[in-house]
Amino acid sequence: MSRDQDYLYEKSVQCSVCHETYGTKKVLSKFIRIQKHDTDFCSYYTKTEINPLLYYVNVCPNCGFSTSDEFSNFFPPATLSDIQEKITNNWRKLNYCAERTVDKAINTYKLAIYCGTLKKEKNIAMAGLYLRLAWLYRTEKINLEEEHRFLRLGLDQYIQSYMNGDFADTQLTEVKLLYIIGDLSRRLGMVEQATRYFSRVIEMQKETFEKGIVQMAKDRWADMREEKKLG
Repeated sequence: MSRDQDYLYEKSVQCSVCHETYGTKKVLSKFIRIQKHDTDFCSYYTKTEINPLLYYVNVCPNCGFSTSDEFSNFFPPATLSDIQEKITNNWRKLNYCAERTVDKAINTYKLAIYCGTLKKEKNIAMAGLYLRLAWLYRTEKINLEEEHRFLRLGLDQYIQSYMNGDFADTQLTEVKLLYIIGDLSRRLGMVEQATRYFSRVIEMQKETFEKGIVQMAKDRWADMREEKKLG
């Protein structure tokens, strides 16, 4: 762990459950050094501690409510009282607002997933949590079983998001969402499903400006055809 923590800054967050304002650490963009990317956009960083994934989740030290920036401020009926009963009333004043280890970061994701489930958060926000947690298991913990478990959960949320359209107000475009569904399906051995979603991406090549995503879909399709020949 870094002693001076020069690579971190403090972001102010207001908890939407207890309304307390707290500061939580984030990584300064100028310190982020990426070595490579996987086909599902997972990034590998030069130093474990300078990995923005460790700080993706905000955890309120006062009440325990944990979120990503993609969470909405809306609470469906009865969800707020459910969170207060199951999270806040059992919270032990843990503090995740300082420098984090990988294990601490994994805990924050699991807290946010639990909070998001109780809150009935949008599928697209939940998908982002599951996918990033899978990436942590891939790049930092090297646990294939846990990685695949969270990839499957993320895949289901991305499909639900595509079906109900709750990704529409985010930065994630339809083309990129279709590609992610295809690639996660491919990684989990769902070849027919992957083929269907990659096909949808390729069919949109004339109407999208995201030519790079279309090419990635073509490349993954070619990879699968080659694997089928060899298999």
